[in-house]
Amino acid sequence: MDRNQATGLFLISALLLVYLFFFSPKKEAEQTKTQATTTAAAPTAAVPTPALAPEARLDSAAGPVRSIEVKNPELTLTFSTQGGHVAAVRLNGYKTFFGKPLNLFDAQSARYNTKLRTLDGKTVDFGTLNFQAGGPTPTADGGQQLTFTAPVGGGTVTQTYTLPKSGFEVKYNLKLSGVAVAQEPLTFSFVDNVRQTEQDLKQNRNHTTINHYLASDDPGSLAEASEKPEEMKITAPVKWAADKHDFFIAGFIADSQPFTSGTFNSDVNLNDSTFIKTLSTTLTLPVADVTSAAGGQYRFFFGPNQFNLLKSTAPNFDRNVYLGFGPFRWVNRFLIIPVFNFLEQYISNYGVIILILVVLIKLVTWPLTYKTYESQARMKVLKPELDEIKAKHPDDQVKTQQETMKLYNQFGVSPLSGCVPTLLTLPILFAMFQFFPNAIELRQQPFLWATDLSTFDSPIHLPFTLPYLGSHISLFTVLMTISTLFMTYQSNQMNTAAMQGPMKFYSYLMPLVFFFVLNSFAAGLTWYYLVSNVVTLGQQALTRSFVNDTKIRAQLEANKVKNKDKKPGGFQARLAEAMKTAQERDAQGKKKG
Repeated sequence: MDRNQATGLFLISALLLVYLFFFSPKKEAEQTKTQATTTAAAPTAAVPTPALAPEARLDSAAGPVRSIEVKNPELTLTFSTQGGHVAAVRLNGYKTFFGKPLNLFDAQSARYNTKLRTLDGKTVDFGTLNFQAGGPTPTADGGQQLTFTAPVGGGTVTQTYTLPKSGFEVKYNLKLSGVAVAQEPLTFSFVDNVRQTEQDLKQNRNHTTINHYLASDDPGSLAEASEKPEEMKITAPVKWAADKHDFFIAGFIADSQPFTSGTFNSDVNLNDSTFIKTLSTTLTLPVADVTSAAGGQYRFFFGPNQFNLLKSTAPNFDRNVYLGFGPFRWVNRFLIIPVFNFLEQYISNYGVIILILVVLIKLVTWPLTYKTYESQARMKVLKPELDEIKAKHPDDQVKTQQETMKLYNQFGVSPLSGCVPTLLTLPILFAMFQFFPNAIELRQQPFLWATDLSTFDSPIHLPFTLPYLGSHISLFTVLMTISTLFMTYQSNQMNTAAMQGPMKFYSYLMPLVFFFVLNSFAAGLTWYYLVSNVVTLGQQALTRSFVNDTKIRAQLEANKVKNKDKKPGGFQARLAEAMKTAQERDAQGKKKG
Protein backbone atom coordinates (compact mmCIF):
# COMPACT_ATOMS: atom_id res chain seq x y z
CA MET A 1 0.00 0.00 0.00
CA ASP A 2 1.63 3.20 -1.17
CA ARG A 3 1.17 6.72 0.12
CA ASN A 4 -1.63 7.63 -2.28
CA GLN A 5 -3.61 4.54 -1.38
CA ALA A 6 -2.92 5.08 2.30
CA THR A 7 -4.19 8.63 2.04
CA GLY A 8 -7.32 7.37 0.31
CA LEU A 9 -7.87 4.74 3.02
CA PHE A 10 -7.41 7.33 5.73
CA LEU A 11 -9.89 9.72 4.08
CA ILE A 12 -12.42 6.93 3.62
CA SER A 13 -12.10 5.98 7.29
CA ALA A 14 -12.47 9.61 8.31
CA LEU A 15 -15.59 9.91 6.13
CA LEU A 16 -17.00 6.79 7.73
CA LEU A 17 -16.41 8.17 11.23
CA VAL A 18 -18.06 11.45 10.26
CA TYR A 19 -21.01 9.52 8.86
CA LEU A 20 -21.33 7.47 12.04
CA PHE A 21 -21.26 10.43 14.38
CA PHE A 22 -23.46 12.77 12.37
CA PHE A 23 -25.87 10.50 10.50
CA SER A 24 -26.22 7.34 12.60
CA PRO A 25 -28.62 7.72 14.19
CA LYS A 26 -29.73 10.88 12.40
CA LYS A 27 -29.38 13.79 14.75
CA GLU A 28 -31.07 16.38 12.63
CA ALA A 29 -34.72 16.22 11.71
CA GLU A 30 -35.72 15.79 8.11
CA GLN A 31 -37.05 19.32 8.15
CA THR A 32 -40.11 20.35 6.17
CA LYS A 33 -38.65 23.20 4.21
CA THR A 34 -41.37 25.83 3.98
CA GLN A 35 -44.31 24.86 6.13
CA ALA A 36 -42.62 23.84 9.38
CA THR A 37 -40.75 25.56 12.17
CA THR A 38 -38.68 23.67 14.72
CA THR A 39 -37.44 24.96 18.04
CA ALA A 40 -35.47 23.49 20.93
CA ALA A 41 -37.01 24.59 24.19
CA ALA A 42 -35.03 25.37 27.30
CA PRO A 43 -34.02 22.21 29.18
CA THR A 44 -36.27 21.27 32.05
CA ALA A 45 -35.34 20.00 35.46
CA ALA A 46 -34.46 16.31 35.55
CA VAL A 47 -37.44 14.87 37.42
CA PRO A 48 -39.32 11.63 36.73
CA THR A 49 -41.98 11.90 34.06
CA PRO A 50 -45.31 12.19 35.87
CA ALA A 51 -47.94 9.55 35.21
CA LEU A 52 -50.89 10.67 33.14
CA ALA A 53 -53.49 12.37 35.28
CA PRO A 54 -56.82 10.53 35.39
CA GLU A 55 -59.40 11.90 32.98
CA ALA A 56 -62.24 13.92 34.43
CA ARG A 57 -65.21 11.58 34.41
CA LEU A 58 -68.73 12.60 33.46
CA ASP A 59 -70.96 9.58 33.87
CA SER A 60 -74.17 9.64 31.93
CA ALA A 61 -77.08 7.47 30.98
CA ALA A 62 -74.53 5.21 29.32
CA GLY A 63 -73.85 3.76 32.77
CA PRO A 64 -70.50 3.11 34.47
CA VAL A 65 -67.27 3.41 32.52
CA ARG A 66 -66.35 0.12 30.87
CA SER A 67 -63.31 -1.39 29.17
CA ILE A 68 -63.91 -3.48 26.05
CA GLU A 69 -61.31 -5.81 24.57
CA VAL A 70 -61.19 -6.64 20.86
CA LYS A 71 -58.49 -8.79 19.27
CA ASN A 72 -57.25 -10.50 16.15
CA PRO A 73 -54.09 -12.65 15.77
CA GLU A 74 -51.86 -9.55 15.57
CA LEU A 75 -53.48 -7.06 17.97
CA THR A 76 -55.24 -6.93 21.29
CA LEU A 77 -57.01 -3.57 21.65
CA THR A 78 -58.59 -2.28 24.84
CA PHE A 79 -61.20 0.46 24.40
CA SER A 80 -62.65 2.67 27.11
CA THR A 81 -66.20 4.02 27.01
CA GLN A 82 -64.81 7.12 28.69
CA GLY A 83 -63.80 9.12 25.64
CA GLY A 84 -64.65 6.23 23.33
CA HIS A 85 -60.98 5.79 22.47
CA VAL A 86 -58.25 3.16 22.27
CA ALA A 87 -56.84 2.88 25.79
CA ALA A 88 -54.25 0.13 25.29
CA VAL A 89 -52.57 -1.80 22.46
CA ARG A 90 -50.74 -5.11 22.75
CA LEU A 91 -48.81 -6.62 19.83
CA ASN A 92 -49.57 -10.31 20.22
CA GLY A 93 -46.65 -11.66 18.20
CA TYR A 94 -43.91 -9.70 19.97
CA LYS A 95 -42.28 -9.48 23.37
CA THR A 96 -39.87 -6.97 24.87
CA PHE A 97 -36.17 -7.80 25.00
CA PHE A 98 -36.81 -8.71 28.64
CA GLY A 99 -39.43 -11.34 27.76
CA LYS A 100 -42.55 -9.41 28.76
CA PRO A 101 -45.66 -8.92 26.58
CA LEU A 102 -45.14 -5.97 24.26
CA ASN A 103 -47.68 -3.29 25.06
CA LEU A 104 -47.26 -0.50 22.53
CA PHE A 105 -49.01 1.69 25.10
CA ASP A 106 -51.55 1.43 27.89
CA ALA A 107 -53.73 3.68 30.04
CA GLN A 108 -50.78 4.53 32.30
CA SER A 109 -48.40 5.53 29.52
CA ALA A 110 -50.51 7.08 26.74
CA ARG A 111 -53.80 8.76 25.93
CA TYR A 112 -55.80 9.72 22.86
CA ASN A 113 -58.30 12.56 23.07
CA THR A 114 -60.45 14.75 20.81
CA LYS A 115 -61.94 18.19 21.43
CA LEU A 116 -64.42 20.33 19.55
CA ARG A 117 -66.00 23.76 20.07
CA THR A 118 -69.75 24.31 19.82
CA LEU A 119 -71.49 27.37 18.40
CA ASP A 120 -72.14 28.73 21.90
CA GLY A 121 -68.37 28.80 22.57
CA LYS A 122 -68.15 25.74 24.81
CA THR A 123 -65.33 23.22 24.46
CA VAL A 124 -66.38 19.59 24.43
CA ASP A 125 -63.68 17.22 25.63
CA PHE A 126 -64.33 13.63 24.57
CA GLY A 127 -62.37 12.49 27.61
CA THR A 128 -65.14 13.80 29.88
CA LEU A 129 -67.85 11.89 28.03
CA ASN A 130 -68.94 8.35 28.81
CA PHE A 131 -69.95 6.95 25.44
CA GLN A 132 -72.59 4.31 24.84
CA ALA A 133 -70.85 1.23 23.41
CA GLY A 134 -72.33 -0.88 20.67
CA GLY A 135 -70.71 -4.20 19.83
CA PRO A 136 -68.29 -5.57 19.03
CA THR A 137 -70.18 -7.03 16.09
CA PRO A 138 -68.77 -9.19 13.29
CA THR A 139 -68.21 -7.68 9.86
CA ALA A 140 -68.79 -9.37 6.50
CA ASP A 141 -65.07 -10.01 5.99
CA GLY A 142 -64.58 -11.66 9.37
CA GLY A 143 -63.46 -8.58 11.29
CA GLN A 144 -65.06 -6.83 14.27
CA GLN A 145 -66.74 -3.45 14.59
CA LEU A 146 -67.22 -1.36 17.72
CA THR A 147 -69.30 1.83 17.89
CA PHE A 148 -69.35 4.56 20.53
CA THR A 149 -72.08 7.24 20.62
CA ALA A 150 -72.69 10.21 22.89
CA PRO A 151 -75.06 13.23 22.81
CA VAL A 152 -73.23 16.53 22.21
CA GLY A 153 -74.49 20.04 21.37
CA GLY A 154 -77.99 18.99 20.43
CA GLY A 155 -76.75 16.16 18.22
CA THR A 156 -74.71 12.95 18.35
CA VAL A 157 -71.02 12.07 18.15
CA THR A 158 -70.39 8.62 16.68
CA GLN A 159 -67.00 6.90 16.70
CA THR A 160 -66.71 3.62 14.81
CA TYR A 161 -63.69 1.31 14.97
CA THR A 162 -63.23 -1.64 12.61
CA LEU A 163 -60.59 -4.26 13.35
CA PRO A 164 -59.96 -6.57 10.37
CA LYS A 165 -59.75 -10.35 10.61
CA SER A 166 -55.97 -10.00 10.57
CA GLY A 167 -53.45 -7.19 10.31
CA PHE A 168 -52.24 -4.14 12.18
CA GLU A 169 -54.59 -1.47 10.83
CA VAL A 170 -57.75 -0.23 12.55
CA LYS A 171 -60.29 1.79 10.57
CA TYR A 172 -61.73 4.76 12.44
CA ASN A 173 -64.77 6.83 11.47
CA LEU A 174 -65.70 10.03 13.32
CA LYS A 175 -69.10 11.55 12.52
CA LEU A 176 -70.96 14.52 14.00
CA SER A 177 -74.71 14.38 13.34
CA GLY A 178 -76.77 17.46 14.17
CA VAL A 179 -74.07 18.86 16.45
CA ALA A 180 -74.08 22.67 16.67
CA VAL A 181 -70.34 22.82 16.08
CA ALA A 182 -68.32 25.98 15.42
CA GLN A 183 -66.66 26.25 12.02
CA GLU A 184 -63.18 25.58 13.33
CA PRO A 185 -61.15 22.35 13.22
CA LEU A 186 -61.44 19.69 15.88
CA THR A 187 -58.24 18.84 17.72
CA PHE A 188 -57.03 15.28 18.00
CA SER A 189 -54.18 14.69 20.48
CA PHE A 190 -51.99 11.79 21.53
CA VAL A 191 -49.58 11.85 24.48
CA ASP A 192 -47.20 8.89 24.48
CA ASN A 193 -44.78 8.15 27.33
CA VAL A 194 -42.57 5.56 25.65
CA ARG A 195 -41.27 2.63 27.66
CA GLN A 196 -38.02 0.76 27.04
CA THR A 197 -38.55 -2.41 24.99
CA GLU A 198 -35.01 -3.11 23.72
CA GLN A 199 -31.70 -4.02 25.37
CA ASP A 200 -29.87 -0.81 24.51
CA LEU A 201 -31.74 2.02 26.23
CA LYS A 202 -29.73 4.70 24.46
CA GLN A 203 -30.45 3.29 21.02
CA ASN A 204 -34.08 2.69 22.00
CA ARG A 205 -34.37 6.37 22.96
CA ASN A 206 -32.39 7.70 20.00
CA HIS A 207 -34.54 5.77 17.53
CA THR A 208 -37.78 7.08 19.07
CA THR A 209 -39.37 10.10 17.40
CA ILE A 210 -42.44 11.52 15.63
CA ASN A 211 -42.50 11.32 11.85
CA HIS A 212 -45.06 12.96 9.57
CA TYR A 213 -45.90 13.27 5.91
CA LEU A 214 -47.49 16.29 4.22
CA ALA A 215 -50.16 16.08 1.55
CA SER A 216 -47.68 17.98 -0.65
CA ASP A 217 -45.38 14.91 -0.68
CA ASP A 218 -42.92 16.26 1.89
CA PRO A 219 -41.77 14.03 4.81
CA GLY A 220 -40.40 15.34 8.09
CA SER A 221 -39.57 14.33 11.65
CA LEU A 222 -38.38 15.55 15.01
CA ALA A 223 -34.69 15.09 15.81
CA GLU A 224 -34.20 11.56 17.11
CA ALA A 225 -31.05 11.83 19.19
CA SER A 226 -31.73 15.24 20.75
CA GLU A 227 -31.67 15.33 24.54
CA LYS A 228 -33.48 18.67 24.60
CA PRO A 229 -37.20 19.31 24.20
CA GLU A 230 -38.12 19.55 20.52
CA GLU A 231 -41.17 21.13 18.87
CA MET A 232 -42.34 21.31 15.28
CA LYS A 233 -45.41 23.20 14.08
CA ILE A 234 -46.89 22.38 10.69
CA THR A 235 -49.31 24.82 9.05
CA ALA A 236 -49.83 22.78 5.88
CA PRO A 237 -52.13 19.75 5.35
CA VAL A 238 -50.76 16.57 6.93
CA LYS A 239 -51.48 13.13 5.50
CA TRP A 240 -50.23 11.07 8.43
CA ALA A 241 -48.28 11.25 11.68
CA ALA A 242 -46.58 8.39 13.54
CA ASP A 243 -44.88 7.78 16.86
CA LYS A 244 -41.89 5.57 16.06
CA HIS A 245 -40.73 3.41 18.98
CA ASP A 246 -37.48 2.12 17.50
CA PHE A 247 -39.00 -1.07 16.05
CA PHE A 248 -42.73 -0.29 16.42
CA ILE A 249 -45.22 2.28 15.20
CA ALA A 250 -48.35 3.99 16.50
CA GLY A 251 -49.60 5.96 13.51
CA PHE A 252 -52.71 7.97 12.56
CA ILE A 253 -53.60 8.29 8.85
CA ALA A 254 -56.15 10.56 7.17
CA ASP A 255 -57.95 8.77 4.32
CA SER A 256 -60.69 11.26 3.31
CA GLN A 257 -59.32 14.76 3.95
CA PRO A 258 -55.83 15.58 5.30
CA PHE A 259 -55.38 17.02 8.76
CA THR A 260 -55.29 20.80 8.37
CA SER A 261 -52.24 21.28 10.61
CA GLY A 262 -50.13 19.59 13.25
CA THR A 263 -47.90 20.22 16.26
CA PHE A 264 -45.32 17.67 17.38
CA ASN A 265 -43.28 17.65 20.60
CA SER A 266 -40.73 15.36 22.21
CA ASP A 267 -39.09 15.56 25.60
CA VAL A 268 -36.40 13.48 27.30
CA ASN A 269 -35.69 13.05 30.99
CA LEU A 270 -32.40 11.14 31.28
CA ASN A 271 -33.05 10.43 34.97
CA ASP A 272 -36.36 8.71 34.29
CA SER A 273 -35.94 4.94 34.27
CA THR A 274 -39.62 4.27 33.47
CA PHE A 275 -40.21 6.35 30.33
CA ILE A 276 -37.38 6.88 27.84
CA LYS A 277 -39.07 9.70 25.90
CA THR A 278 -42.39 11.59 25.89
CA LEU A 279 -44.00 12.23 22.50
CA SER A 280 -46.96 14.56 22.01
CA THR A 281 -48.96 14.99 18.81
CA THR A 282 -51.82 17.40 18.07
CA LEU A 283 -53.62 17.26 14.72
CA THR A 284 -56.54 19.37 13.54
CA LEU A 285 -59.46 17.69 11.78
CA PRO A 286 -61.53 19.72 9.26
CA VAL A 287 -65.15 20.23 10.42
CA ALA A 288 -66.52 19.68 6.90
CA ASP A 289 -65.01 16.20 6.90
CA VAL A 290 -66.47 14.94 10.19
CA THR A 291 -69.89 16.54 9.58
CA SER A 292 -70.28 15.02 6.09
CA ALA A 293 -72.70 12.19 5.42
CA ALA A 294 -69.88 9.65 5.44
CA GLY A 295 -67.96 11.19 8.34
CA GLY A 296 -64.20 11.53 8.61
CA GLN A 297 -62.37 8.43 7.41
CA TYR A 298 -59.12 7.62 9.25
CA ARG A 299 -56.90 4.67 10.10
CA PHE A 300 -54.73 3.73 13.04
CA PHE A 301 -51.64 1.62 12.49
CA PHE A 302 -50.32 -0.27 15.51
CA GLY A 303 -47.55 -2.61 14.49
CA PRO A 304 -43.94 -3.41 13.62
CA ASN A 305 -41.70 -0.92 11.86
CA GLN A 306 -41.20 -3.25 8.89
CA PHE A 307 -40.45 -1.78 5.48
CA ASN A 308 -42.54 -4.08 3.27
CA LEU A 309 -45.52 -3.86 5.62
CA LEU A 310 -45.41 -0.06 5.87
CA LYS A 311 -44.89 0.37 2.13
CA SER A 312 -48.47 -0.84 1.49
CA THR A 313 -50.03 1.07 4.41
CA ALA A 314 -49.96 4.70 3.21
CA PRO A 315 -47.92 6.92 0.86
CA ASN A 316 -44.33 7.09 2.10
CA PHE A 317 -45.28 5.41 5.38
CA ASP A 318 -42.21 3.22 4.84
CA ARG A 319 -40.06 6.27 5.68
CA ASN A 320 -40.62 5.33 9.31
CA VAL A 321 -37.90 2.74 8.62
CA TYR A 322 -34.80 4.92 8.43
CA LEU A 323 -32.57 3.59 5.65
CA GLY A 324 -30.17 6.52 5.35
CA PHE A 325 -30.40 9.47 3.02
CA GLY A 326 -29.97 9.93 -0.73
CA PRO A 327 -27.99 7.15 -2.46
CA PHE A 328 -27.63 5.12 0.76
CA ARG A 329 -31.43 4.84 1.07
CA TRP A 330 -31.64 3.80 -2.59
CA VAL A 331 -29.02 1.09 -2.08
CA ASN A 332 -30.96 -0.29 0.89
CA ARG A 333 -34.37 -0.02 -0.75
CA PHE A 334 -33.58 -1.37 -4.20
CA LEU A 335 -30.64 -3.69 -3.53
CA ILE A 336 -30.16 -4.83 0.07
CA ILE A 337 -33.82 -5.26 1.12
CA PRO A 338 -34.92 -7.20 -2.02
CA VAL A 339 -31.95 -9.58 -1.74
CA PHE A 340 -32.49 -9.93 2.01
CA ASN A 341 -36.20 -10.69 1.55
CA PHE A 342 -35.42 -13.23 -1.18
CA LEU A 343 -33.00 -15.08 1.09
CA GLU A 344 -35.56 -15.02 3.94
CA GLN A 345 -37.87 -17.21 1.88
CA TYR A 346 -35.41 -20.10 1.89
CA ILE A 347 -33.24 -19.63 4.99
CA SER A 348 -34.52 -19.25 8.54
CA ASN A 349 -31.21 -18.46 10.25
CA TYR A 350 -30.49 -14.75 9.91
CA GLY A 351 -26.80 -15.12 10.70
CA VAL A 352 -26.52 -17.41 7.67
CA ILE A 353 -28.57 -14.94 5.59
CA ILE A 354 -26.06 -12.19 6.45
CA LEU A 355 -23.16 -14.48 5.51
CA ILE A 356 -24.71 -15.23 2.11
CA LEU A 357 -25.50 -11.53 1.63
CA VAL A 358 -21.81 -10.74 2.16
CA VAL A 359 -20.74 -13.36 -0.38
CA LEU A 360 -23.20 -12.06 -2.99
CA ILE A 361 -22.09 -8.45 -2.51
CA LYS A 362 -18.43 -9.46 -2.68
CA LEU A 363 -19.04 -11.34 -5.91
CA VAL A 364 -20.77 -8.33 -7.45
CA THR A 365 -18.01 -5.94 -6.35
CA TRP A 366 -15.13 -8.30 -7.13
CA PRO A 367 -14.20 -6.47 -10.38
CA LEU A 368 -13.67 -3.33 -8.30
CA THR A 369 -11.69 -5.26 -5.70
CA TYR A 370 -9.55 -6.75 -8.46
CA LYS A 371 -8.83 -3.26 -9.84
CA THR A 372 -7.71 -2.12 -6.41
CA TYR A 373 -5.40 -5.09 -5.97
CA GLU A 374 -4.05 -4.71 -9.50
CA SER A 375 -3.23 -1.07 -8.75
CA GLN A 376 -1.34 -2.14 -5.62
CA ALA A 377 0.61 -4.66 -7.68
CA ARG A 378 1.64 -1.96 -10.20
CA MET A 379 2.84 0.30 -7.41
CA LYS A 380 4.81 -2.58 -5.95
CA VAL A 381 6.54 -3.19 -9.30
CA LEU A 382 7.36 0.52 -9.62
CA LYS A 383 8.85 0.66 -6.12
CA PRO A 384 12.52 0.72 -7.31
CA GLU A 385 11.86 3.69 -9.63
CA LEU A 386 9.93 5.52 -6.92
CA ASP A 387 12.74 4.98 -4.41
CA GLU A 388 15.26 6.25 -6.95
CA ILE A 389 13.27 9.48 -7.42
CA LYS A 390 13.08 10.03 -3.67
CA ALA A 391 16.82 9.46 -3.30
CA LYS A 392 17.54 11.85 -6.20
CA HIS A 393 15.56 14.72 -4.64
CA PRO A 394 15.63 14.09 -0.88
CA ASP A 395 14.95 17.72 0.06
CA ASP A 396 12.72 18.83 -2.80
CA GLN A 397 9.19 17.56 -2.29
CA VAL A 398 7.78 19.45 -5.29
CA LYS A 399 10.44 18.04 -7.65
CA THR A 400 9.85 14.56 -6.23
CA GLN A 401 6.13 14.83 -6.93
CA GLN A 402 6.74 16.12 -10.45
CA GLU A 403 9.10 13.27 -11.28
CA THR A 404 6.68 10.79 -9.71
CA MET A 405 3.78 12.06 -11.83
CA LYS A 406 5.99 11.89 -14.91
CA LEU A 407 6.84 8.30 -14.06
CA TYR A 408 3.16 7.44 -13.63
CA ASN A 409 2.41 8.95 -17.05
CA GLN A 410 5.24 7.02 -18.73
CA PHE A 411 4.08 3.68 -17.37
CA GLY A 412 0.34 4.41 -17.73
CA VAL A 413 -0.37 4.25 -13.99
CA SER A 414 -2.99 6.40 -12.24
CA PRO A 415 -2.36 7.25 -8.58
CA LEU A 416 -6.14 7.28 -8.03
CA SER A 417 -6.82 3.86 -9.54
CA GLY A 418 -6.45 2.19 -6.14
CA CYS A 419 -8.84 4.58 -4.38
CA VAL A 420 -11.64 4.97 -6.93
CA PRO A 421 -12.83 1.32 -6.84
CA THR A 422 -12.97 1.48 -3.04
CA LEU A 423 -14.89 4.76 -3.17
CA LEU A 424 -17.43 3.19 -5.52
CA THR A 425 -18.26 0.58 -2.86
CA LEU A 426 -18.87 3.22 -0.17
CA PRO A 427 -22.65 3.50 -0.79
CA ILE A 428 -23.00 -0.17 0.18
CA LEU A 429 -20.68 0.33 3.16
CA PHE A 430 -22.68 3.27 4.52
CA ALA A 431 -26.05 1.70 3.66
CA MET A 432 -25.28 -1.24 5.95
CA PHE A 433 -24.82 1.10 8.91
CA GLN A 434 -28.50 2.03 8.57
CA PHE A 435 -29.95 -1.29 7.46
CA PHE A 436 -28.88 -3.56 10.32
CA PRO A 437 -29.82 -1.35 13.32
CA ASN A 438 -33.26 -0.67 11.78
CA ALA A 439 -34.17 -4.10 10.38
CA ILE A 440 -36.89 -5.52 12.64
CA GLU A 441 -36.35 -8.87 10.90
CA LEU A 442 -33.15 -9.22 13.00
CA ARG A 443 -34.91 -8.35 16.27
CA GLN A 444 -34.57 -11.18 18.82
CA GLN A 445 -33.02 -13.46 16.19
CA PRO A 446 -30.21 -15.46 17.83
CA PHE A 447 -26.97 -16.48 16.16
CA LEU A 448 -24.00 -18.19 17.80
CA TRP A 449 -23.55 -16.41 21.15
CA ALA A 450 -25.66 -13.37 20.19
CA THR A 451 -29.24 -13.54 21.48
CA ASP A 452 -30.47 -10.62 19.33
CA LEU A 453 -28.84 -9.57 16.06
CA SER A 454 -30.57 -6.17 16.15
CA THR A 455 -28.55 -5.07 19.18
CA PHE A 456 -25.02 -5.60 20.48
CA ASP A 457 -23.85 -9.04 21.60
CA SER A 458 -22.48 -8.89 25.12
CA PRO A 459 -20.91 -12.18 26.24
CA ILE A 460 -18.35 -10.16 28.21
CA HIS A 461 -19.71 -7.85 30.92
CA LEU A 462 -17.44 -5.38 32.66
CA PRO A 463 -17.79 -4.45 36.35
CA PHE A 464 -17.29 -0.81 35.34
CA THR A 465 -18.20 1.57 32.51
CA LEU A 466 -15.62 2.93 30.08
CA PRO A 467 -16.10 6.10 28.02
CA TYR A 468 -17.28 5.40 24.45
CA LEU A 469 -17.26 1.66 25.21
CA GLY A 470 -19.84 1.09 27.92
CA SER A 471 -19.92 -1.80 30.35
CA HIS A 472 -19.74 -4.66 27.86
CA ILE A 473 -17.48 -6.10 25.18
CA SER A 474 -18.99 -7.22 21.89
CA LEU A 475 -17.22 -10.39 20.77
CA PHE A 476 -18.25 -9.88 17.15
CA THR A 477 -16.67 -6.42 17.29
CA VAL A 478 -13.49 -7.85 18.82
CA LEU A 479 -13.20 -10.45 16.05
CA MET A 480 -14.00 -7.86 13.39
CA THR A 481 -11.24 -5.59 14.78
CA ILE A 482 -8.70 -8.43 14.85
CA SER A 483 -9.52 -9.38 11.25
CA THR A 484 -9.25 -5.73 10.16
CA LEU A 485 -5.84 -5.38 11.83
CA PHE A 486 -4.69 -8.58 10.11
CA MET A 487 -5.91 -7.25 6.74
CA THR A 488 -4.03 -4.00 7.36
CA TYR A 489 -0.86 -5.87 8.28
CA GLN A 490 -1.10 -8.14 5.25
CA SER A 491 -1.79 -5.19 2.95
CA ASN A 492 1.26 -3.34 4.30
CA GLN A 493 3.47 -6.41 4.03
CA MET A 494 2.45 -7.72 0.65
CA ASN A 495 4.57 -5.14 -1.15
CA THR A 496 7.74 -3.27 -0.33
CA ALA A 497 6.00 0.07 -0.86
CA ALA A 498 4.41 -0.22 2.53
CA MET A 499 3.55 2.97 4.38
CA GLN A 500 6.03 4.58 6.70
CA GLY A 501 5.77 7.03 9.54
CA PRO A 502 2.43 8.56 10.61
CA MET A 503 0.38 7.03 7.78
CA LYS A 504 1.40 3.54 8.78
CA PHE A 505 0.48 4.34 12.38
CA TYR A 506 -2.96 5.63 11.27
CA SER A 507 -3.59 2.47 9.25
CA TYR A 508 -3.45 0.47 12.49
CA LEU A 509 -5.14 3.12 14.63
CA MET A 510 -8.36 3.30 12.61
CA PRO A 511 -9.47 -0.30 13.34
CA LEU A 512 -8.99 0.37 17.06
CA VAL A 513 -11.07 3.53 16.81
CA PHE A 514 -13.81 1.58 15.06
CA PHE A 515 -13.74 -0.99 17.86
CA PHE A 516 -14.92 1.69 20.30
CA VAL A 517 -17.41 3.11 17.81
CA LEU A 518 -18.99 -0.22 16.85
CA ASN A 519 -18.95 -1.96 20.24
CA SER A 520 -22.58 -0.92 20.87
CA PHE A 521 -23.82 -1.37 17.30
CA ALA A 522 -26.09 -4.19 16.16
CA ALA A 523 -24.46 -7.63 16.26
CA GLY A 524 -25.79 -8.19 12.74
CA LEU A 525 -23.65 -5.31 11.50
CA THR A 526 -20.40 -6.40 13.17
CA TRP A 527 -21.02 -10.00 12.07
CA TYR A 528 -21.46 -8.68 8.53
CA TYR A 529 -18.11 -6.87 8.63
CA LEU A 530 -16.33 -9.82 10.22
CA VAL A 531 -17.52 -12.08 7.38
CA SER A 532 -16.71 -9.34 4.86
CA ASN A 533 -13.11 -9.17 6.12
CA VAL A 534 -12.69 -12.94 5.93
CA VAL A 535 -14.09 -13.07 2.39
CA THR A 536 -11.86 -10.16 1.36
CA LEU A 537 -8.79 -12.00 2.65
CA GLY A 538 -9.85 -15.00 0.58
CA GLN A 539 -10.31 -12.81 -2.48
CA GLN A 540 -6.87 -11.31 -2.02
CA ALA A 541 -5.27 -14.74 -1.74
CA LEU A 542 -7.08 -15.91 -4.87
CA THR A 543 -6.23 -12.73 -6.79
CA ARG A 544 -2.53 -13.01 -5.89
CA SER A 545 -2.45 -16.43 -7.50
CA PHE A 546 -3.02 -14.98 -10.96
CA VAL A 547 -1.67 -11.41 -10.63
CA ASN A 548 1.99 -12.02 -11.48
CA ASP A 549 4.67 -9.37 -10.86
CA THR A 550 6.57 -10.41 -13.98
CA LYS A 551 3.50 -10.00 -16.16
CA ILE A 552 2.75 -6.64 -14.52
CA ARG A 553 6.32 -5.44 -15.23
CA ALA A 554 6.04 -6.54 -18.85
CA GLN A 555 2.74 -4.69 -19.20
CA LEU A 556 4.22 -1.54 -17.68
CA GLU A 557 7.26 -1.69 -19.99
CA ALA A 558 4.92 -2.01 -22.96
CA ASN A 559 3.01 1.01 -21.71
CA LYS A 560 6.27 2.92 -21.40
CA VAL A 561 7.10 2.29 -25.06
CA LYS A 562 3.58 3.20 -26.16
CA ASN A 563 3.52 6.38 -24.07
CA LYS A 564 7.04 7.51 -25.00
CA ASP A 565 5.92 10.69 -26.72
CA LYS A 566 2.59 11.03 -24.96
CA LYS A 567 2.01 14.18 -22.94
CA PRO A 568 0.16 14.07 -19.62
CA GLY A 569 -3.57 14.70 -19.94
CA GLY A 570 -6.61 15.14 -17.74
CA PHE A 571 -6.03 15.04 -14.01
CA GLN A 572 -2.31 14.31 -14.29
CA ALA A 573 -1.79 17.31 -16.57
CA ARG A 574 -3.61 19.64 -14.18
CA LEU A 575 -1.71 18.25 -11.22
CA ALA A 576 1.63 18.63 -13.02
CA GLU A 577 0.79 22.21 -13.96
CA ALA A 578 -0.17 23.01 -10.37
CA MET A 579 3.14 21.58 -9.14
CA LYS A 580 5.08 23.56 -11.74
CA THR A 581 3.35 26.78 -10.69
CA ALA A 582 4.08 26.04 -7.04
CA GLN A 583 7.74 25.39 -7.83
CA GLU A 584 8.08 28.65 -9.79
CA ARG A 585 6.41 30.57 -6.97
CA ASP A 586 8.78 28.97 -4.48
CA ALA A 587 11.80 29.87 -6.64
CA GLN A 588 10.69 33.49 -6.90
CA GLY A 589 10.24 33.62 -3.16
CA LYS A 590 13.78 32.36 -2.61
CA LYS A 591 15.20 35.02 -5.01
CA LYS A 592 13.45 37.80 -3.15
CA GLY A 593 14.69 36.41 0.12
